[in-house]
Amino acid sequence: MLHEQLEAARKREKTLVMGILNVTPDSFSDGGLYNRPDLAMRRALEMVEEGADILDIGGESTRPSTFRSGGVLSAAEELDRVMPVIERIAEAMPNMPVSIDTFKAEVAREALRAGAVMINDISAMRADPAMAQTAAEWQAAVCLMHMPGLPMQLPENPVYVDVVEDVRTHLLQQAQAAGQHGISERSIVIDPGLGFGKNVQQNLHLLKNVARLADTPYLLLIGPSR
Repeated sequence: MLHEQLEAARKREKTLVMGILNVTPDSFSDGGLYNRPDLAMRRALEMVEEGADILDIGGESTRPSTFRSGGVLSAAEELDRVMPVIERIAEAMPNMPVSIDTFKAEVAREALRAGAVMINDISAMRADPAMAQTAAEWQAAVCLMHMPGLPMQLPENPVYVDVVEDVRTHLLQQAQAAGQHGISERSIVIDPGLGFGKNVQQNLHLLKNVARLADTPYLLLIGPSR
C-alpha cells in the first residue's frame, strides 16, 4: 500500500499527509495526550478520518533540548511505548501504512515485524550503524531527516554557508548511502528537518526554497510544527 502511495506522490498525482502520533509523556506538541494505547488508537482513527495517508508513531520526544540534557530513552522503554499502538493499528487498519519514528535499529526492527512499513529516522541512519541494514532487510521505506550532528550532539548554533544547499547536499549524500545498502531510490524520502539545528530565519528560508529541496530523485517530506 505504501509503495503505491509513494508512486502516486512521485507522479504528483497526490500529496500525502502524514499523521503524527506521539505516544510520549513529553512531546513538545501534545505530550501526554496519547500515551495510553486506547487513547493513541482513538487518535489514530481520528487522523485517518481527517485524511491521513500514513501514521507516524513516535515513542521518544525528539525536541533538541531533550537530547542536549542527555534524556535519551533505552530501546526497551521506547518499545514499551510504541509496540502496543503499532500492533493495535495493524490489527484494526491493516491497509493503513505505519511509520516508526526512531533512530534505533532495534526499535525499527520490532516495529517492522509488528506491521510498520516505514522508518522515519531523524539522524538519517547515522545514529545506529545497523539501521540501514535493517531497512534493507525488511524492504522498508525510509525517511531521512537533516540535522547537523547527531541527536545526542546537536549544536545550538550551527553555521551554514547556504542553509538550503547545505541541507540538500547532506540529504543527497545520506540518500545515496542508503542506496548503497540496497534501499531502493523509490523508497527514500528526504526531510530538511525544520527546527533541528536551524533558527527561525533558516527555517523560513528552507520553506521559501522548497522547490530547490524537491529538485532531487527523492520524495520530499516537510514537517513544520504549528
